[in-house]
Order: sequence, then structure tokens, then C-alpha cells
Amino acid sequence: MRTRRNPSSSQSIPRETGPSSRFYIPVVYKFWMAVMLSILWATLSWMLGRKWVVEMTDLFGAFLAYFLFLGIAVVPGFMNAFLVASLLLDRRPGFRRATKAWPGVSILVAAYNEESNIVQTILSIANQHYRGPLQVIAINDGSSDDTAAAMRSVRFPWLEVLDLKKNVGKANALTYALKRVQHSITITIDGDSFLHKRALQNLVLRYMSDPPNTRAVAGAVLVRNSRTNLVTKVQEWDYFHGIAAVKRLQSLYQGTLVAQGAFSAYDTQTLRDVGGWPHTVGEDIVLTWAILKAGHRVGFAENAVLFTNAPTTWKQFIRQRQRWSRGLMEAFKLHWQMLFKLRLTTLFIWWNLLFPYLDIVFSLAFVPGVILALFGIFWIAGPMTLAVLPLAFLVNWLMYFIQKKMFTSQGLKVRRNWLGLVIYVLFYGLILQPACVVGYIQEFVTRGKRWGTK
Repeated sequence: MRTRRNPSSSQSIPRETGPSSRFYIPVVYKFWMAVMLSILWATLSWMLGRKWVVEMTDLFGAFLAYFLFLGIAVVPGFMNAFLVASLLLDRRPGFRRATKAWPGVSILVAAYNEESNIVQTILSIANQHYRGPLQVIAINDGSSDDTAAAMRSVRFPWLEVLDLKKNVGKANALTYALKRVQHSITITIDGDSFLHKRALQNLVLRYMSDPPNTRAVAGAVLVRNSRTNLVTKVQEWDYFHGIAAVKRLQSLYQGTLVAQGAFSAYDTQTLRDVGGWPHTVGEDIVLTWAILKAGHRVGFAENAVLFTNAPTTWKQFIRQRQRWSRGLMEAFKLHWQMLFKLRLTTLFIWWNLLFPYLDIVFSLAFVPGVILALFGIFWIAGPMTLAVLPLAFLVNWLMYFIQKKMFTSQGLKVRRNWLGLVIYVLFYGLILQPACVVGYIQEFVTRGKRWGTK
């Protein structure tokens, strides 16, 4: 048994090596296998698209032609191939159950104007029946409604309510509460969320079972209000497919890039070492990169399920993704050194660096190119580009198959939402990518840091 002791608690966190499987492919081999397959796919895309590039060169010039070709076909092809290869190679390790007492956990629930949701969130924590010491700190961040009164309406011996009279922002509220944390593991939960019955147990078990250098583990956040309207129906697939698949991919290579504030576990002492949550728009991604930059590992518990309310209008959705894009820019500004750290996750840092370029190409070139192609004008989007659409369905089928297995293991059932799936696969990017482009720009022209949609 390997045990990591934490200065913030007298309790140790047990981690067992467990029996090795008969046939095991080391992670580094999986990484290079996926890289080679992705290079082959990108090379094939390059060869098949040479005629297309020549035609675009005649229209737009060589620089713009290659700028569009790489952003539409080659780079996305490499990324999709890497995603598919890695998901096929991924074999999620089982839990290695502790032989000692369960570690104590401190849960921070920061809330701003969550009067109608906060009680259910706290009750979902109570229903976890966690077997170790539990401390829950509910923080009312200067709400203008009766959130504080709602927090005090439920009474548990492990619940403490902090009522901040002035709104200080989510990051500052969490960092303030961190001073009162008693246990070696700190978990954050959003104030409008609902934990699945085994979510807390599975998150802690994954944290205990992962390699000893793990200092954070992201939970699986899914949409709670998916039945509300078309906006939430589409987002249900984004959380269920895209976000979960990317976190699974990054966790495989030992560096999930976002331990989201909605539901994640952190090593308490590490949080204190990095100064808590930074006062930024994307405090969770900036914090995660600080943990990674310090040389630690961040994992992902795909079966630690929390349901949260997604934006219910396209306007709210766009604002949310603009915030997420700003958070990515903040992470690069504060932790640019991550681009030059030699570890498997460095690929994903460079990958994220390409997102603004890909989003710009998609917004300004791919979308009008597809529209023209539908009328037989293949100036930008050629027949090969249109062939990406059935590939998108194939990729989503793979994500669905993997996620459905997880759902079944947790006693959950995938809801029938075919309309949301079709819109997600075919049209989601038409709104998402332009919103991201605006978010990148906002980070350099807007300085405000405030609460907003998640």
C-alpha cells in the first residue's frame, strides 16, 4: 500500500496498487499509438485535399488557401482521429478500495441567488451517506434573495453556513471558506446542483485509487434541466458526449485540464499552496493549470455524476461559453509555461492554443463554405469536407456507447432525446464557435470579473 500524508490533516489517504491485469499497455504506448494513427489520418487528409487547395489558391491566394485547408480538414482530422483512437484504447481502471478508514472530506457550496435550488443541493449531499468524516460549508455570496435563509432552514451536524454580506465573487468566496476547511480533501459543488446517490463515494474512490501524485479529480457534470426546452436538450448531449469524452481522454494521459468548480475534489494542502481560487472569470481552469504546473496530476471520475442546471436560453448559453473562452485565455496568460513542460498533457495545452484559430476558421469560413456547397459551389468546403458529417455521427456513436455503459453501471438510463442529438451534431457549432471567438476577444478588451452562468 502507498499512503500520502497531508499536512492539512492527521488522517492519511490510502492508495493501493491493486493487482495488475494480465495484459496491460502502458499509457505512454497508448499515447504514441494514438499520435501515429492521427498523423496517418492527417496525412491522408492532406493528400486527398491537394487538388482542393490548388483550386482555393486560384481564388484566394496560397496563404489563405492553406490557412483554411489546415483549419477545416487537417487539424480537426488529427484531433478527431486522436480522440477516437484514445477512446478505443482507454480501459478505465477499477476502484482500489481502501483498507483504512475513509478520509475526511470538506465540501464547499458557493451560492449566489440560489434560493430555489440550494436546499435540494444540500439534501442531495445528506443522501450520500458518506462513510468518512464530513464537513459542509455553504457560502452565501452576498445574495440579493433569501439564499442565506434557505441554507439555514436545513440543519445537519456537519453543515456550517457562511453568510457574506457583500458579494465578493465565487473565487473569493471559495478561498475565504478554504480557511475553515478541516479535512485533507476539499470538494466543490455548485449551489444549483444535485448529486447522484453514489457521486461522492465514486469521486473519493477515484481520488484514492489514482496514482499518488494526483492532487485533483474532476467529477462528471451532466444536465439536470434537459427537458426544459430545445436549448437544454442540445446541451444535454454536449455534457454527455463532448465534455465527458474530452475529460476521459485527458485523464487517460494523466492531466485533465479542467477540474470544474461545479463538482471536483482537490487536495486541501495543494489548494492552500497555490493560494486558493484565483479571482478570474475562469477560476476553475486557471486553478487546474496551476496544479498541473506544480507537477501534479489531475484525474477524472466518469461515474461520479452530478446534475446541474444548464442555461435555458441561447443568450445565456452564449454568455456561458464566452466566459469559458475567457477562462482559457486567462490560463494561457497566467500559466504560459505549461506549453513547455515535457509531459503527455502538453499536447492538449498546444491543442487548446489552436482553439481560437479553429473557431475563427469555422465561424468565418467553414459555415459560409458549407452553405455555398449546398448550392454546388465548392470554393471553400469541398466534397471531402461534407464527408465529415457522417464521420461526426460515427464519433458521437462511439461517445454514446461508452457513456451508456457508465450510465448502466450507475443504475441510470439514457433519456431519448433524438432531436437534441441531431441539432447537437449538425448545428451546435454554428452557435458555439462564434461565441467562443467573441469570448477570446473579450478577455483582451473587458476586465470585469463577476458571477455569471457556469
